[in-house]
Amino acid sequence: MRTSYDFAPLWRSTIGFDRLFDLVDAAQQAGTEDNYPPCDVERLSEDHYQISLAVAGFSADEITITAEQSVLTVEGRKTDKQQRELLYHGISLRPFKRQFNLADYMQVKGAAFDNGLLQIELVRELPEAMKPRRISIAGSAGSNVRQIDGKAA
Repeated sequence: MRTSYDFAPLWRSTIGFDRLFDLVDAAQQAGTEDNYPPCDVERLSEDHYQISLAVAGFSADEITITAEQSVLTVEGRKTDKQQRELLYHGISLRPFKRQFNLADYMQVKGAAFDNGLLQIELVRELPEAMKPRRISIAGSAGSNVRQIDGKAA
């Protein structure tokens, strides 16, 4: 049994969290999605990630990867329509479309296809203005502190 949440009261008091509410709503509906092809999402380091999709039976030219704003889309469609006499058909070659929501500042750096695994490299690149910076503290020798009200001790 799934429960649907109403975020209407939160819209009145929050500004700029639209994307967060959309992600929560999408996560609620994720149980009904098809999870083909299977995938792994791996964290390689603090700002490096890798998505691996098992796409056996597909070739690199039958797969398209699109990064648009904050969504990464991987689509696959078989192009050859060979008529083969299969005694048992266990490898799924159906068309697929997998979408991954990316956090802010996530960039797709590249993709590789090897032995039926599609590996997509992701890196979080924070702009310089968003990175932590050290603030120097001025010494007290050149301090211009003045007493405004009251008597000096």
